[in-house]
Amino acid sequence: MGFTYFKDNMDADVESVVREHSIELHSMKDLDSLIEKVGDARYVLLGEASHGTHEYYTMRMQITRKLIEEKGFSFIAVEGDWPDCYKINRYIKGHNLEAKSAFDVLQEFRRWPTWMWANWEVVALLEWMKVHNKKFSKDRKIGFYGLDVYSLSESLDAVLKYLDRTDKKTMQSALNALKCFEPYADKEGQSYAQSTLIVPDTCEQDVVNLLKDIRKNLTSYNSDAEAVFSAEQNAFIAVNAEAYYRAMVRPGPNSWNIRDHHMVDTLNKLMDFHGAKAKAIVWEHNTHIGDARATEMNRQGMVNVGQLVREENAETDVFTVGFGSYVGTVLAGSEWGGVIREMNMPPAKDNSWESILHGMEGKDRIVFMTDDMKEQIGHIKIDHRAVGVVYHPRNEYLGNYVASYMPYRYDAFVFLDHTKALHPIHLSSDSKEIPETYPFGF
Repeated sequence: MGFTYFKDNMDADVESVVREHSIELHSMKDLDSLIEKVGDARYVLLGEASHGTHEYYTMRMQITRKLIEEKGFSFIAVEGDWPDCYKINRYIKGHNLEAKSAFDVLQEFRRWPTWMWANWEVVALLEWMKVHNKKFSKDRKIGFYGLDVYSLSESLDAVLKYLDRTDKKTMQSALNALKCFEPYADKEGQSYAQSTLIVPDTCEQDVVNLLKDIRKNLTSYNSDAEAVFSAEQNAFIAVNAEAYYRAMVRPGPNSWNIRDHHMVDTLNKLMDFHGAKAKAIVWEHNTHIGDARATEMNRQGMVNVGQLVREENAETDVFTVGFGSYVGTVLAGSEWGGVIREMNMPPAKDNSWESILHGMEGKDRIVFMTDDMKEQIGHIKIDHRAVGVVYHPRNEYLGNYVASYMPYRYDAFVFLDHTKALHPIHLSSDSKEIPETYPFGF
């Protein structure tokens, strides 16, 4: 596909094309047009341009509620750790009797960046889900799950606790895996990854054996199908986390690709678990849900969730929604594992996607990426802002933009001109270790 770049004198026709294919967003009622465009899609992927913006979370919550209430979606899957999110899942389904509120559950989220899920906006979502679920039988309750691969030690610990109750024979496999990783417990994945550069012996076979043993004995476990699924999933995470950490200290796209393949594999497993009529809502950063083939990621050999889900399913089964804003405040850290800070996010750079939308009277709006739009401006590469969990506003124009063919990256885009920072439960982070979102930060 040939392309052009925006120059200082932007073609006025581009703005007119965007205007023609968008609607102004004045109230939640205007989201009805977006829900209608979703049609019969079984996968709706909702993005965000940062992990620290209040309006991205609240707008996704409103869209999610409509999808659940009006189109019967089955679960939410997020860019988060499985063990932590599984506690949320049990709480909103009424199984976690110890937690008195969603706030209590989210207090246990301690992996940096804690604010991604331990925030008051998510508290509101979860309390709504808990009330909603009370209306339905066990098999129709809406779930909440984590797709990510980082929870190596937490997942192994969860497997061990489960096997202690159900399968003491297979416990030895779990103990072997834990023993292998024991020398690296201080920094979990990072120190293990560094060690594999020096010593050829790895823990790969230990976690593979654990997964094999659990899968062999699945049918003999107890009647709580979701608990059985979770046990197998935690063993699956251990296998992919081990591979991810080995890859992350070596050059190339392998660690990123392992992570996003794992998230899609987990999503597919969840769809199978929920049955033939299952529908999934995914919450992740734009960098994961916006099709990688429409960015420089493609040239670098990287794939992402949006691309893989589109490739594996019919076009009408997948609907992706990007999010972005022009100016405001954002929650982030100034260094890896550092203190949470509310930062000023400067106006988007000239001729960026966000600047174009701001130039249209600065109105919040929804843009629909139609075939007509692809034909008219799909060949134009436009800079599109992406803020990570580590952010330096002074460097805003140096590395926070992903050049994209926007009509091919998303099916729709929600633009919110002026946004403010997320409201975290934990006000600071005591961790000084490199977080496990390194090196990409999304």
